[in-house]
Amino acid sequence: MNTLTLSRFKPVSITANQKWILLITVCIFALALLSIGYGPAGWDWRLAIAWIAPEYFNQFDALQINVVTQIRLPRFVLAVLVGLVLAQTGAATQALCRNPLADPSIIGISAGAAMVAVAFIAFSAQFNFNAQYYLPYAAFLGALLVTSLVYLIAKQHRQVNITTLILVGVAINSLSFAVIGLLSYFADDSALRLINYWTMGSLGGANWDAITQATPLLLLSILGLWRLKEPMNLLLIGESQAQYLGVNTDKLKLYVIILVALGVGAVVALTGLIGFVGLVVPHIARLMVGPHLRKMLPLCMLLGVVVLLLSDWLARLVVMPAELPIGIITALLGAPLFIYLIIKTKRG
Repeated sequence: MNTLTLSRFKPVSITANQKWILLITVCIFALALLSIGYGPAGWDWRLAIAWIAPEYFNQFDALQINVVTQIRLPRFVLAVLVGLVLAQTGAATQALCRNPLADPSIIGISAGAAMVAVAFIAFSAQFNFNAQYYLPYAAFLGALLVTSLVYLIAKQHRQVNITTLILVGVAINSLSFAVIGLLSYFADDSALRLINYWTMGSLGGANWDAITQATPLLLLSILGLWRLKEPMNLLLIGESQAQYLGVNTDKLKLYVIILVALGVGAVVALTGLIGFVGLVVPHIARLMVGPHLRKMLPLCMLLGVVVLLLSDWLARLVVMPAELPIGIITALLGAPLFIYLIIKTKRG
Protein backbone atom coordinates (compact mmCIF):
# COMPACT_ATOMS: atom_id res chain seq x y z
CA MET A 1 0.00 0.00 0.00
CA ASN A 2 1.43 3.32 -0.99
CA THR A 3 1.60 6.05 1.61
CA LEU A 4 2.21 9.76 1.19
CA THR A 5 5.37 11.10 2.75
CA LEU A 6 6.87 14.58 2.82
CA SER A 7 9.87 13.31 0.88
CA ARG A 8 7.66 12.70 -2.14
CA PHE A 9 6.80 16.38 -2.44
CA LYS A 10 9.12 18.87 -4.06
CA PRO A 11 9.12 22.44 -2.76
CA VAL A 12 7.42 24.90 -5.07
CA SER A 13 9.74 27.68 -6.19
CA ILE A 14 8.06 31.07 -6.41
CA THR A 15 9.85 33.58 -8.60
CA ALA A 16 10.17 37.26 -7.82
CA ASN A 17 7.75 38.01 -10.64
CA GLN A 18 5.12 35.69 -9.14
CA LYS A 19 5.59 37.27 -5.72
CA TRP A 20 4.99 40.73 -7.15
CA ILE A 21 1.92 39.54 -9.05
CA LEU A 22 0.50 37.92 -5.90
CA LEU A 23 1.13 41.05 -3.83
CA ILE A 24 -0.42 43.36 -6.42
CA THR A 25 -3.44 41.05 -6.79
CA VAL A 26 -4.02 41.32 -3.04
CA CYS A 27 -3.76 45.12 -3.34
CA ILE A 28 -6.36 45.09 -6.15
CA PHE A 29 -8.74 43.06 -3.99
CA ALA A 30 -8.26 45.47 -1.06
CA LEU A 31 -8.85 48.47 -3.34
CA ALA A 32 -11.96 46.76 -4.72
CA LEU A 33 -13.40 46.51 -1.20
CA LEU A 34 -12.47 50.14 -0.57
CA SER A 35 -13.87 51.39 -3.87
CA ILE A 36 -17.18 49.54 -3.65
CA GLY A 37 -17.78 50.08 0.07
CA TYR A 38 -16.75 53.72 0.32
CA GLY A 39 -19.27 56.51 -0.08
CA PRO A 40 -20.29 59.92 1.31
CA ALA A 41 -21.24 58.29 4.63
CA GLY A 42 -17.87 56.57 4.98
CA TRP A 43 -16.81 52.97 4.47
CA ASP A 44 -19.31 50.16 5.04
CA TRP A 45 -17.66 46.75 5.05
CA ARG A 46 -21.00 45.01 4.49
CA LEU A 47 -21.55 46.94 1.27
CA ALA A 48 -17.96 46.21 0.29
CA ILE A 49 -18.38 42.44 0.46
CA ALA A 50 -22.02 42.27 -0.67
CA TRP A 51 -20.91 41.81 -4.29
CA ILE A 52 -19.12 38.56 -3.34
CA ALA A 53 -21.51 37.54 -0.53
CA PRO A 54 -25.05 38.23 -1.83
CA GLU A 55 -26.65 37.28 1.50
CA TYR A 56 -25.53 40.67 2.85
CA PHE A 57 -27.82 42.40 0.35
CA ASN A 58 -30.77 41.48 2.58
CA GLN A 59 -29.52 44.02 5.13
CA PHE A 60 -29.91 46.97 2.74
CA ASP A 61 -32.80 48.76 1.13
CA ALA A 62 -33.38 48.96 -2.63
CA LEU A 63 -31.61 52.33 -2.94
CA GLN A 64 -28.39 51.06 -1.33
CA ILE A 65 -28.44 47.91 -3.45
CA ASN A 66 -28.91 50.03 -6.56
CA VAL A 67 -25.95 52.23 -5.58
CA VAL A 68 -23.69 49.18 -5.38
CA THR A 69 -24.91 47.30 -8.45
CA GLN A 70 -25.54 50.24 -10.81
CA ILE A 71 -22.94 52.84 -9.74
CA ARG A 72 -20.02 51.44 -7.77
CA LEU A 73 -19.65 48.02 -9.39
CA PRO A 74 -19.64 49.34 -12.99
CA ARG A 75 -17.23 52.05 -11.88
CA PHE A 76 -14.91 49.42 -10.42
CA VAL A 77 -15.13 47.25 -13.55
CA LEU A 78 -14.43 50.27 -15.75
CA ALA A 79 -11.39 51.22 -13.63
CA VAL A 80 -10.03 47.68 -14.02
CA LEU A 81 -10.49 47.66 -17.80
CA VAL A 82 -9.06 51.16 -18.24
CA GLY A 83 -6.07 50.38 -16.02
CA LEU A 84 -5.30 47.20 -17.97
CA VAL A 85 -5.56 48.93 -21.35
CA LEU A 86 -3.65 52.13 -20.52
CA ALA A 87 -0.75 50.27 -18.91
CA GLN A 88 -0.55 47.65 -21.66
CA THR A 89 -0.80 50.14 -24.52
CA GLY A 90 1.85 52.27 -22.83
CA ALA A 91 4.24 49.32 -22.64
CA ALA A 92 3.44 48.35 -26.24
CA THR A 93 4.06 51.89 -27.50
CA GLN A 94 7.39 52.04 -25.69
CA ALA A 95 8.37 48.70 -27.22
CA LEU A 96 7.24 49.85 -30.67
CA CYS A 97 9.22 53.09 -30.48
CA ARG A 98 12.07 51.50 -28.52
CA ASN A 99 11.85 54.57 -26.34
CA PRO A 100 10.97 54.47 -22.60
CA LEU A 101 9.55 58.00 -22.84
CA ALA A 102 6.95 57.01 -25.43
CA ASP A 103 3.25 56.91 -24.66
CA PRO A 104 0.06 56.31 -26.71
CA SER A 105 -0.54 60.05 -26.67
CA ILE A 106 2.81 60.66 -28.35
CA ILE A 107 1.52 59.43 -31.72
CA GLY A 108 -1.68 61.43 -31.43
CA ILE A 109 -4.18 58.70 -30.56
CA SER A 110 -5.59 60.29 -27.40
CA ALA A 111 -5.55 63.80 -28.84
CA GLY A 112 -7.28 62.69 -32.04
CA ALA A 113 -10.02 60.94 -30.08
CA ALA A 114 -10.45 63.98 -27.84
CA MET A 115 -10.58 66.43 -30.75
CA VAL A 116 -13.44 64.67 -32.56
CA ALA A 117 -15.34 64.07 -29.32
CA VAL A 118 -15.01 67.71 -28.24
CA ALA A 119 -16.30 68.77 -31.67
CA PHE A 120 -19.39 66.64 -31.07
CA ILE A 121 -19.89 68.20 -27.63
CA ALA A 122 -19.39 71.76 -28.88
CA PHE A 123 -21.80 71.47 -31.82
CA SER A 124 -24.42 69.20 -30.25
CA ALA A 125 -26.58 72.12 -29.09
CA GLN A 126 -26.50 73.83 -32.50
CA PHE A 127 -27.42 70.71 -34.45
CA ASN A 128 -29.78 69.37 -31.77
CA PHE A 129 -28.44 65.85 -31.32
CA ASN A 130 -27.52 63.86 -28.24
CA ALA A 131 -23.75 64.23 -27.84
CA GLN A 132 -23.60 61.76 -24.96
CA TYR A 133 -24.96 58.97 -27.15
CA TYR A 134 -22.59 59.59 -30.06
CA LEU A 135 -19.55 60.57 -27.96
CA PRO A 136 -17.99 57.07 -27.69
CA TYR A 137 -18.29 56.51 -31.43
CA ALA A 138 -16.88 59.97 -32.18
CA ALA A 139 -13.85 59.44 -29.93
CA PHE A 140 -13.10 56.02 -31.37
CA LEU A 141 -13.46 57.34 -34.92
CA GLY A 142 -11.06 60.18 -34.14
CA ALA A 143 -8.49 57.77 -32.74
CA LEU A 144 -8.63 55.54 -35.81
CA LEU A 145 -8.49 58.42 -38.29
CA VAL A 146 -5.50 60.08 -36.62
CA THR A 147 -3.67 56.77 -36.20
CA SER A 148 -4.19 55.91 -39.86
CA LEU A 149 -2.98 59.36 -40.93
CA VAL A 150 0.13 59.19 -38.76
CA TYR A 151 0.92 55.67 -39.95
CA LEU A 152 0.55 56.56 -43.65
CA ILE A 153 2.78 59.64 -43.30
CA ALA A 154 5.41 57.71 -41.36
CA LYS A 155 5.46 54.80 -43.82
CA GLN A 156 8.32 55.23 -46.27
CA HIS A 157 9.40 52.63 -48.84
CA ARG A 158 7.15 49.98 -47.24
CA GLN A 159 8.73 50.60 -43.85
CA VAL A 160 7.51 52.60 -40.87
CA ASN A 161 10.08 55.13 -39.70
CA ILE A 162 9.72 55.38 -35.92
CA THR A 163 11.35 58.82 -35.74
CA THR A 164 8.91 60.19 -38.31
CA LEU A 165 6.05 58.47 -36.48
CA ILE A 166 6.91 60.27 -33.24
CA LEU A 167 7.45 63.66 -34.92
CA VAL A 168 4.15 63.44 -36.80
CA GLY A 169 2.44 62.39 -33.57
CA VAL A 170 3.79 65.44 -31.76
CA ALA A 171 2.51 67.68 -34.57
CA ILE A 172 -0.91 66.00 -34.50
CA ASN A 173 -1.04 66.46 -30.72
CA SER A 174 -0.35 70.19 -31.03
CA LEU A 175 -2.93 70.60 -33.78
CA SER A 176 -5.57 68.59 -31.92
CA PHE A 177 -5.23 70.56 -28.69
CA ALA A 178 -5.28 73.82 -30.65
CA VAL A 179 -8.58 72.74 -32.24
CA ILE A 180 -9.91 71.72 -28.81
CA GLY A 181 -9.02 75.18 -27.47
CA LEU A 182 -10.73 76.84 -30.41
CA LEU A 183 -13.88 74.75 -30.00
CA SER A 184 -13.94 75.49 -26.28
CA TYR A 185 -13.81 79.21 -27.04
CA PHE A 186 -16.99 79.03 -29.14
CA ALA A 187 -18.86 76.54 -26.94
CA ASP A 188 -21.72 77.63 -24.69
CA ASP A 189 -21.44 77.44 -20.89
CA SER A 190 -22.95 73.98 -20.48
CA ALA A 191 -20.85 72.50 -23.29
CA LEU A 192 -17.73 74.24 -21.97
CA ARG A 193 -18.14 72.68 -18.52
CA LEU A 194 -18.60 69.26 -20.10
CA ILE A 195 -15.56 69.74 -22.36
CA ASN A 196 -13.33 70.85 -19.49
CA TYR A 197 -14.45 67.98 -17.27
CA TRP A 198 -14.23 65.38 -20.03
CA THR A 199 -10.75 66.43 -21.18
CA MET A 200 -9.47 65.88 -17.62
CA GLY A 201 -10.88 62.35 -17.43
CA SER A 202 -13.50 60.80 -15.17
CA LEU A 203 -14.96 57.42 -14.28
CA GLY A 204 -18.16 59.06 -13.04
CA GLY A 205 -20.13 58.15 -16.15
CA ALA A 206 -19.60 54.41 -15.75
CA ASN A 207 -22.65 52.28 -16.51
CA TRP A 208 -23.24 48.72 -17.62
CA ASP A 209 -24.48 49.69 -21.09
CA ALA A 210 -21.33 51.67 -21.94
CA ILE A 211 -19.09 48.95 -20.52
CA THR A 212 -20.93 46.25 -22.46
CA GLN A 213 -20.53 48.18 -25.71
CA ALA A 214 -16.83 48.92 -25.18
CA THR A 215 -15.70 45.61 -23.64
CA PRO A 216 -15.31 43.74 -26.98
CA LEU A 217 -13.03 46.51 -28.28
CA LEU A 218 -11.04 46.63 -25.05
CA LEU A 219 -10.66 42.85 -24.90
CA LEU A 220 -9.60 42.72 -28.54
CA SER A 221 -6.86 45.25 -27.78
CA ILE A 222 -5.77 43.46 -24.59
CA LEU A 223 -5.68 39.96 -26.11
CA GLY A 224 -4.14 41.13 -29.38
CA LEU A 225 -1.26 42.95 -27.72
CA TRP A 226 -0.79 40.05 -25.31
CA ARG A 227 -0.27 37.67 -28.24
CA LEU A 228 2.29 40.05 -29.76
CA LYS A 229 4.44 40.32 -26.63
CA GLU A 230 7.13 37.90 -27.91
CA PRO A 231 7.61 39.63 -31.31
CA MET A 232 7.63 43.01 -29.53
CA ASN A 233 10.25 41.64 -27.18
CA LEU A 234 12.46 40.80 -30.18
CA LEU A 235 11.82 44.27 -31.60
CA LEU A 236 13.36 45.73 -28.44
CA ILE A 237 16.68 44.14 -29.42
CA GLY A 238 16.65 45.99 -32.73
CA GLU A 239 14.65 45.99 -35.95
CA SER A 240 17.29 44.26 -38.07
CA GLN A 241 17.87 41.61 -35.40
CA ALA A 242 14.12 40.98 -35.14
CA GLN A 243 13.89 40.59 -38.93
CA TYR A 244 16.81 38.16 -38.86
CA LEU A 245 14.92 36.10 -36.26
CA GLY A 246 11.88 35.88 -38.54
CA VAL A 247 9.73 38.78 -37.35
CA ASN A 248 7.89 40.73 -40.05
CA THR A 249 8.51 44.09 -38.43
CA ASP A 250 6.27 46.08 -40.80
CA LYS A 251 3.25 43.91 -40.04
CA LEU A 252 4.13 43.92 -36.35
CA LYS A 253 4.21 47.73 -36.25
CA LEU A 254 0.91 47.94 -38.12
CA TYR A 255 -0.80 45.47 -35.78
CA VAL A 256 0.53 47.20 -32.67
CA ILE A 257 -0.56 50.64 -33.89
CA ILE A 258 -4.07 49.40 -34.73
CA LEU A 259 -4.48 47.57 -31.42
CA VAL A 260 -3.16 50.53 -29.42
CA ALA A 261 -5.54 52.83 -31.29
CA LEU A 262 -8.40 50.44 -30.62
CA GLY A 263 -7.74 50.28 -26.89
CA VAL A 264 -6.89 53.92 -26.26
CA GLY A 265 -9.71 55.16 -28.48
CA ALA A 266 -12.24 53.08 -26.55
CA VAL A 267 -10.80 54.27 -23.23
CA VAL A 268 -10.92 57.93 -24.24
CA ALA A 269 -14.50 57.44 -25.40
CA LEU A 270 -15.48 56.03 -22.01
CA THR A 271 -13.48 58.19 -19.61
CA GLY A 272 -11.93 61.14 -21.43
CA LEU A 273 -8.22 61.88 -21.22
CA ILE A 274 -6.31 60.15 -18.41
CA GLY A 275 -2.60 60.84 -18.55
CA PHE A 276 0.64 59.41 -17.16
CA VAL A 277 -0.65 55.87 -16.57
CA GLY A 278 0.74 54.52 -19.83
CA LEU A 279 3.94 56.50 -19.34
CA VAL A 280 4.86 55.82 -15.71
CA VAL A 281 3.49 52.34 -14.97
CA PRO A 282 5.74 50.49 -17.49
CA HIS A 283 8.76 52.21 -15.90
CA ILE A 284 7.78 50.93 -12.46
CA ALA A 285 7.22 47.41 -13.80
CA ARG A 286 10.63 47.40 -15.50
CA LEU A 287 12.31 48.46 -12.27
CA MET A 288 10.59 45.58 -10.46
CA VAL A 289 11.19 42.66 -12.86
CA GLY A 290 13.30 43.93 -15.76
CA PRO A 291 12.48 44.79 -19.38
CA HIS A 292 11.51 41.33 -20.70
CA LEU A 293 7.87 41.66 -21.80
CA ARG A 294 6.99 38.11 -20.79
CA LYS A 295 7.58 39.10 -17.16
CA MET A 296 7.01 42.82 -17.33
CA LEU A 297 3.72 42.99 -19.24
CA PRO A 298 1.43 41.11 -16.81
CA LEU A 299 2.90 43.00 -13.87
CA CYS A 300 2.54 46.28 -15.74
CA MET A 301 -1.14 45.63 -16.47
CA LEU A 302 -1.92 44.79 -12.84
CA LEU A 303 -0.07 47.90 -11.69
CA GLY A 304 -2.22 49.92 -14.08
CA VAL A 305 -5.32 48.60 -12.33
CA VAL A 306 -3.88 49.56 -8.92
CA VAL A 307 -3.08 53.09 -10.13
CA LEU A 308 -6.57 53.59 -11.60
CA LEU A 309 -8.40 52.25 -8.54
CA LEU A 310 -6.27 54.29 -6.14
CA SER A 311 -6.59 57.46 -8.23
CA ASP A 312 -10.35 57.03 -8.55
CA TRP A 313 -10.74 56.58 -4.80
CA LEU A 314 -8.66 59.71 -4.14
CA ALA A 315 -10.69 61.65 -6.73
CA ARG A 316 -13.86 60.77 -4.83
CA LEU A 317 -12.33 61.36 -1.39
CA VAL A 318 -10.66 64.77 -1.73
CA VAL A 319 -13.75 66.92 -2.38
CA MET A 320 -16.51 64.56 -1.21
CA PRO A 321 -19.47 64.51 -1.90
CA ALA A 322 -18.28 65.94 -5.26
CA GLU A 323 -15.32 64.43 -7.11
CA LEU A 324 -12.23 65.61 -8.92
CA PRO A 325 -11.47 64.57 -12.50
CA ILE A 326 -9.30 61.48 -12.26
CA GLY A 327 -6.86 62.95 -14.80
CA ILE A 328 -5.84 65.54 -12.21
CA ILE A 329 -5.05 62.82 -9.67
CA THR A 330 -3.04 60.70 -12.13
CA ALA A 331 -1.06 63.78 -13.19
CA LEU A 332 -0.35 64.78 -9.57
CA LEU A 333 0.77 61.25 -8.76
CA GLY A 334 2.48 60.45 -12.05
CA ALA A 335 4.42 63.60 -12.93
CA PRO A 336 6.61 63.76 -9.77
CA LEU A 337 7.14 60.01 -9.86
CA PHE A 338 8.14 60.14 -13.51
CA ILE A 339 10.64 62.95 -12.83
CA TYR A 340 12.09 60.88 -9.97
CA LEU A 341 12.42 57.82 -12.20
CA ILE A 342 14.22 59.84 -14.88
CA ILE A 343 16.67 61.25 -12.32
CA LYS A 344 17.24 57.80 -10.81
CA THR A 345 17.83 56.27 -14.25
CA LYS A 346 20.35 58.98 -15.20
CA ARG A 347 22.27 58.38 -11.98
CA GLY A 348 22.43 54.72 -12.90
